[in-house]
Amino acid sequence: MWKTIGQTKAITLIEGSIKTDSLAHAYLLVGPEHIGKTTLALDLARALNCQGDKKPCNQCQSCTKISNGKHADIMILSLDSPDIPEDDKERTKIGIKKIHYLQNSASLPPYEGKFKTFIIDGTEYLSNEAANCLLKTLEEPPPRVLILLLASDESQLLPTVVSRCQRLELTPVSSTDIEEMLLHSVSIDKEKAKLLSRLSGGRPGWAIDATTDNNYLAERAEKLDQISSLLGEDWGQRLLYISQLRPDRKSAEEQIRFWLDWWRDLMLTKCGCQQAITNIDQASILERWTHVLSLVEIKDFIRSLEKSLVQIAMNANPRLMLECLMLDMPIKPS
Repeated sequence: MWKTIGQTKAITLIEGSIKTDSLAHAYLLVGPEHIGKTTLALDLARALNCQGDKKPCNQCQSCTKISNGKHADIMILSLDSPDIPEDDKERTKIGIKKIHYLQNSASLPPYEGKFKTFIIDGTEYLSNEAANCLLKTLEEPPPRVLILLLASDESQLLPTVVSRCQRLELTPVSSTDIEEMLLHSVSIDKEKAKLLSRLSGGRPGWAIDATTDNNYLAERAEKLDQISSLLGEDWGQRLLYISQLRPDRKSAEEQIRFWLDWWRDLMLTKCGCQQAITNIDQASILERWTHVLSLVEIKDFIRSLEKSLVQIAMNANPRLMLECLMLDMPIKPS
């Protein structure tokens, strides 16, 4: 049984390749963080080494060892891989020493399984030296070796690395599938499972992490309260609020996307499409604001939010963009 959920296309392709003995020597798994790239990579490793009839069975000794991270022929390399040589103390790049370690291990036959599987988690963090070194293995792979490259930002990879892999793109999972997964695998009530599945943005890993993060929903509730408060504040108070936020690019993008989700929900509620909103626990508050804000005002501010994300991506000043958004936001009494 595959533990990966919602990636039917990728799983069907892999299963067909295994059955016809036409598996590629290297795969590039592309998708957002927490979408399930590592889960799929481990599923594939289990399927190749499984000793059961229906692969992966998740019950045999091989599957169990892989699930527990104790299989001798499965190696995961990342920025902070334990027990693997480091190139620098900051760990900002996956350096050439780790790739040399991979190559030395790949040159040896499997120790206890059918295939040696190397998973590079965060391939975009490979240094240029390490990426070029990896090319040698991708061009002339040893027998019974599978290399799985995981990347959230494909644009950061060398084109020559991408061209030597079979690409599998992982797409957002439906909120229904994520809700079912949470209800069956985590001790959680139905309402919370439904909310987290909507908030996850189609990322199962994020939803699972959120179930154990006791601070997330509390911090989210505080941010949602701030949205309503800001609508009733004058420009001076809004700019004071912005001055207290972190000015870095990543934080600014996260803040704007958070606002964008809420304003999108407001537009959907205004149009009578409440069943499609993300913040389902805010339904009554959103309904109240639809009587205060016009559809034109909502749509105009959504355009401002979207425009600011584009400008930040083009290296605009994050603090300036946030301040401009406060000037664009309608002022309405709460």
